[in-house]
Amino acid sequence: MADAVGSIDTPDAQDEAQETKKARKGGKRGKKGPLKRLALFYRQIIAELRKVVWPTRNELTSYTTVVIFFVAVMIGLVTVIDYGLNHAAKYIFG
Repeated sequence: MADAVGSIDTPDAQDEAQETKKARKGGKRGKKGPLKRLALFYRQIIAELRKVVWPTRNELTSYTTVVIFFVAVMIGLVTVIDYGLNHAAKYIFG
């Protein structure tokens, strides 16, 4: 019994052709020396950093304030929980 056209069980002709192609070793990276590859890597890093949208001074100040406030609240919460568990352990275990 034949499967329907486009069935998951039978690969398409394009898939078969791609599977039979031999994978290239090295490619563009294999032809360059280690110093050229390192220089390319750093050029790509600089290109990506130029794409970054950096926050303004006001945004940075507000983000920093929010983070410091959140950390202070979490420190207070952990302190209260620790204090409560400490007293509960002293009460239970004497």
